[in-house]
Amino acid sequence: MTADYSILEDMTLEQALGTIPSGLFVVDRDMRIVYWNPAAERITGYSTTDAVGQHCSFLQGIPCGNSCGLYDKSVSKPIVGGRCTVVTKAGATIHLVKNIDYLRDPAGEIIGGIESFTDVTNERLLERSLREQAADLEARVQERTAELEQSESRFRAVLDNMDDMAYIAGDNYRLSFMNQAMIDQFGDRVGELCHVVLHNETGPCHWCPMARVFSHRTVHEERQLGNQGRLYEIIHTPLPSEDGVRKKLAVCRDITERKKTELSLSEANRELDAFAHSISHDLRGILAPVVTYMDFLSLTYRDVLDEQVLQILGEVERQSERAIALLDDLLDLAQVGHIQPARTPTDANALIKEIVKELQAENKEKRDIHCSSLPQTWVPETLVYQMFANLIGNACNYVPATCGPIEVGHWDDRDQIIYYVRDHGSGIPLKEIDSIFDIFFRGKISKGIRGTGIGLAIVRKIALRCQGKIWAEKTPGGGATFCVALPKTAPSSSLQAN
Repeated sequence: MTADYSILEDMTLEQALGTIPSGLFVVDRDMRIVYWNPAAERITGYSTTDAVGQHCSFLQGIPCGNSCGLYDKSVSKPIVGGRCTVVTKAGATIHLVKNIDYLRDPAGEIIGGIESFTDVTNERLLERSLREQAADLEARVQERTAELEQSESRFRAVLDNMDDMAYIAGDNYRLSFMNQAMIDQFGDRVGELCHVVLHNETGPCHWCPMARVFSHRTVHEERQLGNQGRLYEIIHTPLPSEDGVRKKLAVCRDITERKKTELSLSEANRELDAFAHSISHDLRGILAPVVTYMDFLSLTYRDVLDEQVLQILGEVERQSERAIALLDDLLDLAQVGHIQPARTPTDANALIKEIVKELQAENKEKRDIHCSSLPQTWVPETLVYQMFANLIGNACNYVPATCGPIEVGHWDDRDQIIYYVRDHGSGIPLKEIDSIFDIFFRGKISKGIRGTGIGLAIVRKIALRCQGKIWAEKTPGGGATFCVALPKTAPSSSLQAN
């Protein structure tokens, strides 16, 4: 069936509508579909060929005629936030939120209707989809800006259908447009100065992104707007116009609750770290004298006490030393907090040599440890030492010397360096691979081997604080390889992990 595209004469508008993330279709006065955008096809499964020319009631479940409110004069337009269900081409029932309005010709006569809709069947999937669509919209907005300016009134109608707030401001700092979501929040303040309306500033804000936006850059920021204490993620993009006045478009998404959650988690972690540090320090102060007294009694009264008493004293001393080692590890874990980049790059190779020397002295057994040349890192020396000391120490403790060398090396992965410690022992049982970095976890093969179950948890915490990650994988031929990915340069944001 040949469709009448007379109300979409401007091809620039059609191309622009084809880029928006919401489903959108246009009907004529007879309620027949004359335009069906790609998002509508994606959501319903019906192609443009299926939909164009059909009466809009062909989508089962959508009320048609006057009951939908489009041509019902008693229902005010636009209709925002209407809800309905439809049946897709595949037969699935989905839930939609829709906005409906008239289309008018230059004389103001109604020539059709426009409806945009969003699938809200699965909110979590929708959130992911919106993020992807926002990234796509951001990438396309610069390519489409010139075309969209030729149909500015219709472009603004599309912005009015967005859930996020959006506004347009010129290089004179005056608001030339506010979408409906923004008007709901601030009132209709078009024509006023943006720094007064949004930030209660008498003059342009010192952080104003105008200069960067007008140098053809997209600017991302997080900032409070208005007096309600809400925090927004804002994307500023250039929006040139035919009259030569430079403008920018800002889209604002409310992230207040997300930030509150992040702050609560961060605060909870700080409190837990402080508690662990305090308890570990106090208990260590109690246990240290016990070890000293047991040692004193054993040496001073060895000839007086019988063998059973000496064995008891020795066991008390050993268990106290074990508890002190556990508390020392807990202190190390608690002290891995906010990380500041080292003033000078850390030489990992020198630290490896020091660790190997100390391990050889402790174990009284020469181990074959091969270390390739490692790059310098911005991570502080104390943390790099802890990381490699735990990983190499574990390999020495759990893998017999007869199993071959322990290998320390690295490889580059774009903006990260992957450090690894590889052994050729019996490996890690598959069912334990997801638990080995949990605090106090000790696997089957650890029976009879001294340890606290905190070492790998310390390494994991260091990696997370540096905005990196850690994992273990099987060594080809047998054994385990522990990998730590760290950024090549210190992240610009706070290095406080949640």
